[in-house]
Amino acid sequence: MATKKTAKKPAAKKPAAKKPAAKKPAAKKPAAKKPAAKKPVAKKPSAAKKPVKKAAKPAAKRTPNAAFMKAMTPDATLAAVVGSSPMPRTEVTKKVWDYIKKNKLQDTVNKRMINADDKLKAVFGGKSQVSMFEMTKLVNKHLS
Repeated sequence: MATKKTAKKPAAKKPAAKKPAAKKPAAKKPAAKKPAAKKPVAKKPSAAKKPVKKAAKPAAKRTPNAAFMKAMTPDATLAAVVGSSPMPRTEVTKKVWDYIKKNKLQDTVNKRMINADDKLKAVFGGKSQVSMFEMTKLVNKHLS
């Protein structure tokens, strides 16, 4: 038995030839002007589906939520900071922030933290520092 030892090397693949770029169609020359035949104008189907808009009304002012606007009476510890007259929760929070800014009680490094002085420490339940989010929760405990 005669065996041929011919090793066939796989044919090296040639890189694929680049396809020629698609040619742009030549610009058509305008045809000789003919009098245009009038075609009936068809209505767009989307226009039929849309409701007719009424005249634009000026934007209405937001009405405040009645629960937030209900006058609340602060207890004695909170009254030392914001005053003793009944006022809405929103006003109480504003006055507490005014007090904090006036006395520079906001932490200089982390602005979310409030450093309590003697009056605020009583409101915050003895804590010397609270976050601004925890502050509103603690202040609401002193409203009735």
